[in-house]
Amino acid sequence: MDKFNTITSKVVPLPIENVDTDQIIPARFLKATTKEGFGDNLFRDWRFDSNGEPVKSFVLNNPAYSGEILVAGKNFGSGSSREHAAWAIAGYGFKVVVSSFFADIFKNNAMNNFVLPVVVSDEFLAEIFETVGKDPNVTLTVNLETQTVTNDATGKSEHFDINPYKRECFLNGFDDIDYLLSKKELIERFERER
Repeated sequence: MDKFNTITSKVVPLPIENVDTDQIIPARFLKATTKEGFGDNLFRDWRFDSNGEPVKSFVLNNPAYSGEILVAGKNFGSGSSREHAAWAIAGYGFKVVVSSFFADIFKNNAMNNFVLPVVVSDEFLAEIFETVGKDPNVTLTVNLETQTVTNDATGKSEHFDINPYKRECFLNGFDDIDYLLSKKELIERFERER
């Protein structure tokens, strides 16, 4: 995987609370066993009508909004534990999801698929939505090294928490196997000394 340090990007605002994994990727698309193609069906029932035509009012169909950062309402990723939701978000091209609360299983699935879930305060989330609502070209900067997210339009930043192990994996582009391989010398020395 690519190393993740800092991303500055326009954002896609989704100010809807309690978005569950069935809304992120409907159950009828869970038959595949590989990660490919899930991004095509991200928010499928919100993006397209029953005839398969784009719903013009949905944010992913609005050409004014684009970027690698999805900003979502509180309690994002609730519901079933399907990892496919993280696959769909990553497959669509999002590298970061910002919200004031994530369901735990979704948060872990996102990190396992190199999508960084960034938790901010309700107040900062509201500010981001307000700023982006006024100007779709507003950017956020997410710096994993300093664990900060900055609204570039206002200059306001907040610190976010991340599991130190996952932080190291993101910074180095490691999955779990890569991480273990990076510790090979330490593991071998431990075995020799025991």
